[in-house]
Amino acid sequence: MGRRWGFLIGLVGAVWLLGSGRGGQQPPETAAQRCFCQVNLKRPCPFWNDINQCGRRDCAVKPCQSDEVPDGIKSASYKYSEVANNLIEECEQAERLGAVDESLSEETQKAVLQWTKHDDSSDSFCEADDIQSPDAEYVDLLLNPERYTGYKGPDAWKIWNVIYEENCFKPQTIKRPLNPLASSQGKSEENTFYSWLEGLCVEKRAFYRLISGLHASINVHLSARYLLQETWLEKKWGHNITEFQQRFDGILTEGEGPRRLKNLYFLYLIELRALSKVVPFFERPDFQLFTGNKVQDAENKMLLLEILHEIKSFPLHFDENSFFAGDKKEANKLKEDFRLHFRNISRIMDCVGCFKCRLWGKLQIQGLGTALKILFSEKLIANMPESGPSYEFHLTRQEIVSLFNAFGRISTSVKELENFRNLLQNIH
Repeated sequence: MGRRWGFLIGLVGAVWLLGSGRGGQQPPETAAQRCFCQVNLKRPCPFWNDINQCGRRDCAVKPCQSDEVPDGIKSASYKYSEVANNLIEECEQAERLGAVDESLSEETQKAVLQWTKHDDSSDSFCEADDIQSPDAEYVDLLLNPERYTGYKGPDAWKIWNVIYEENCFKPQTIKRPLNPLASSQGKSEENTFYSWLEGLCVEKRAFYRLISGLHASINVHLSARYLLQETWLEKKWGHNITEFQQRFDGILTEGEGPRRLKNLYFLYLIELRALSKVVPFFERPDFQLFTGNKVQDAENKMLLLEILHEIKSFPLHFDENSFFAGDKKEANKLKEDFRLHFRNISRIMDCVGCFKCRLWGKLQIQGLGTALKILFSEKLIANMPESGPSYEFHLTRQEIVSLFNAFGRISTSVKELENFRNLLQNIH
């Protein structure tokens, strides 16, 4: 049992390119050992005009040069195997040679595009980036680690305030504890908030806990990789105990900190459960982590399945069967509200003023959205064919990258809690 806990809690970094976890603190040298994410960080904020961009160097994201990204990853196809990519090329050639004039009017083309976008988003909990956009770039996540950037204060508070106040099913009359943008609150208002929260249905209560857990996880990362010292020659990053205590100490936060950490563990179990349920998708022989390097691809899939089977054997997973139960019509409406609220949060990530914070925010929100998509697709996953295309349930390359990186971040947070616990014991 100890080994299993250590394995799961110690899972850090991405699994898309599993070799990336072997390089210690230095980024791996070869492209096959690095973790790439395609993201559009230039999408405008859809909710308010915000020209305040973080000018600090630590907010910047360094995109990859075209020749740094493996050809298999740059493929326009969403498929994951060399066979699938070659088949698409053969089909395209056949279509050119035996082409029929099937041109559509501009109006019809726009309508078909809208239909496709609607169909693709009908089971999605996030609004994904348009990877065909000229603004979409490949980013090596190992060269752009999540850590403290100096992005804080009213601009950062505004993002979280909009998420909590407008997207967590909370009425305006209920005041959230320790809201930095609200006037000081008494104990009675705090009790009112938690009385309201406990009175919600299990789904809405879980929604709030997931967002709170993600917020807590991000704050753990920032406290664990804090800029402690900066000179002309180097920067020193490490654990900032004071920052951690200000965010999570039971006394300093008037009891909020321990609640936040409980929600972090709740989020961890949710994502753990999703990974255990999606194993059949990755076990299919047609699925490959296609980068163009056959040897590396085969090793990556073997390591991926090893991790997934370890997760599947892990007990105490969250049981989502109580979600969206009861009257079918009401349950479907609630599920759709749940999904739309979460999609809206994914759009808010385009309003984050710090590009590095935006990168990791988008990635982790999409990862959690992918986990929710998996949890609520149990029947579709069970009915997948053993071979050939899976039309009812599939994950895009971006969803897979986000899913594993998000879980890597959450499991890192759990591990960092142990590190902070040891540090605090040594100073008392």
